[in-house]
Amino acid sequence: MGRTRTLAALLAAALLGLTSVSGTVAQTYPSKPVRVIVPWPAGGTNDVAARLVSQKMSETLGVPFVVENRAGAAGSIGAEVVARAPGDGYTLMIHSATHVANASTHKSLGYRTFEDFTPIGFISSQPWVLVVHPSLPVKTLKEFIALARAQPGKLGYSSSGNGSSPHFGMEAFTTAASIRLLHVPYRGGPQAITSLLGGETVASAATLPNAVAHIRNGRLKALGVSTLKWQSTMPEVPPIAEAGGIPGFEMNPWIGMLGPAGIRRDIVERLGSELVRAVRDPEIRRAMETQGLDPWIGGPEELGARMRKDLDRYAALVKSIGLSPE
Repeated sequence: MGRTRTLAALLAAALLGLTSVSGTVAQTYPSKPVRVIVPWPAGGTNDVAARLVSQKMSETLGVPFVVENRAGAAGSIGAEVVARAPGDGYTLMIHSATHVANASTHKSLGYRTFEDFTPIGFISSQPWVLVVHPSLPVKTLKEFIALARAQPGKLGYSSSGNGSSPHFGMEAFTTAASIRLLHVPYRGGPQAITSLLGGETVASAATLPNAVAHIRNGRLKALGVSTLKWQSTMPEVPPIAEAGGIPGFEMNPWIGMLGPAGIRRDIVERLGSELVRAVRDPEIRRAMETQGLDPWIGGPEELGARMRKDLDRYAALVKSIGLSPE
């Protein structure tokens, strides 16, 4: 009996110690700089969102959140870096719905889309705008559709990469409008815009931060935005659904924060709450909206559920457009 009591006491002490350690981890995290991987080039939509929330989270959590761009392969190169990192909360990723789309557009990835990551929360949605080179003889989206129908498969459009949100958005648009365009993929949004500005392509599905300045200075013409509602950033540009006579058309992908698999629940909750705090900050919201981003509040469960929903949607879109996985 005495031995049994001794073992029970030791077990209780061990459990108490584990509880104490857990509480200590929650209280002391973060105790060193946090690396934030953006799997897209600097200057793009994901990069803008990452730098805004990272700056705020650095202030509220008291350690640097260091943004690191690891672009390539529609975000899969940077995502693999994160998937292989320890699940301790010191490596995070700001990525888009393309993370889920890659599961349908790549034959093999160096990670598992869901099992190797921990959803933390939404940051924003990223509407895109259909823009064309000013030399193209069209003034409206309906005129562009008519021109594309007259030249099937000959008008080239640039995107931020195969399987990127703008790529899928444009393919959804061409399907809805019953037209065929030539897709020319690049490594990121800024590169896609450079191609369009240089006349290498004649159109692009561009995220608002990449396109707004060029639209305002007349170097690009905007024909329609991908949301059902008019955008305050560009109140003169109609929704594609209205401008193109395509009722109900909308493509409004997300940007969110994820980490590697295995992050402790208490750390996930703290990161999630601080992310929500950052997105709700009036200055951050104004900065996002100025850049054409719509702030989006949602925690780990909401982001995880949206990712599952998007997996089915993108798989169906890949099949419908006949896109072969690379």
